[in-house]
Amino acid sequence: MTTTAHGYAAPSADAPLAPFTFERRDCQPDDVAIDILFCGVCHSDLHTARGEWGGTLYPCVPGHEIVGRVSAVGADVTRFAVGDVVGVGCMVDSCGQCASCHEGEEQYCETTGFVGTYNGPDPVLGGHTFGGYSDRIVVRQGFVLRIGHDEQDLAAVAPLLCAGITTYSPLRHWKVGPGQKVGIVGLGGLGHMGVKIAAAMGAEVYVFSTSPNKRDDAKRLGATDLIVSKDEEAMAAHTGTFDFILNTVAASHSLDPLLMLLKRDGTMTLVGVPEEPHPSPSVGALVFKRRAIAGSLIGGIAETQEMLDFCHDHGLTADIELLAMKDIEQGYDRMQRSDVKYRFVIDMATLDK
Repeated sequence: MTTTAHGYAAPSADAPLAPFTFERRDCQPDDVAIDILFCGVCHSDLHTARGEWGGTLYPCVPGHEIVGRVSAVGADVTRFAVGDVVGVGCMVDSCGQCASCHEGEEQYCETTGFVGTYNGPDPVLGGHTFGGYSDRIVVRQGFVLRIGHDEQDLAAVAPLLCAGITTYSPLRHWKVGPGQKVGIVGLGGLGHMGVKIAAAMGAEVYVFSTSPNKRDDAKRLGATDLIVSKDEEAMAAHTGTFDFILNTVAASHSLDPLLMLLKRDGTMTLVGVPEEPHPSPSVGALVFKRRAIAGSLIGGIAETQEMLDFCHDHGLTADIELLAMKDIEQGYDRMQRSDVKYRFVIDMATLDK
């Protein structure tokens, strides 16, 4: 059995998002039905909707930063009840059998891969999954997150389900904490959360940006200072002093100037995925200080819940601008121009049915 849902979908790569009616499954025994209140707008949404990464399945309903209220639960659901405020992030299923899934690292599922909240294979209805640019969603309870923030903060919580966990996971994995000097490359949707979280973990945080006019904002978010990455003298002053650098920039750029800032055994972790590969880094910059370049995806469900609890305990949310559903294409265009501080969130109360 299914229930009609309403949302916005991209019918093709070169067509704007438009109203779309489709079917969601009714609650199975292990399912949670959620009325969506807010959905963050991620750069991945734009890339997927416009076919820039290839492999998009149309019609495409984007959205994987979802906050909503439970409207129904299946007979076997024990963790959630009608009325609870919950979240759904970038994945809604995985194989559940491989080593990564057993270790709580579902994002690295080794057999089927995780099932994306949108544009993934729908394991129940067939076809592909539809995301959070819609009025409701049905998700297995094991992929639903509990939200502890106050009601007035819920819109600003939505981006934590992607931007928050994408930055928290590497900071946590590489054990960022007090006494460490940490760099965040880029001050956008990901970077601004990286600054907030790293500072809350107790690190001394610096932002690397090509825009000196972002210095005041970087400090407001918790950074000690902003270093202009094009200023060779300013960069040289910090040579060999950073324990860890989180690179959030999704544009191709030379990694060498940043690598030179790391201490011996320091790591730079990449979370931004450029459309064109970065230039190959200098081997010398790596071998003479045993430096490392790493990559990181989102976190598993347990770690995502840990991140939400951490952000709640430290009073952290994203800096957002609310967007009406009908204005999503305008939001995409502004996001491409970096004309948002720092994340758009769609108010689903604006969805015309």
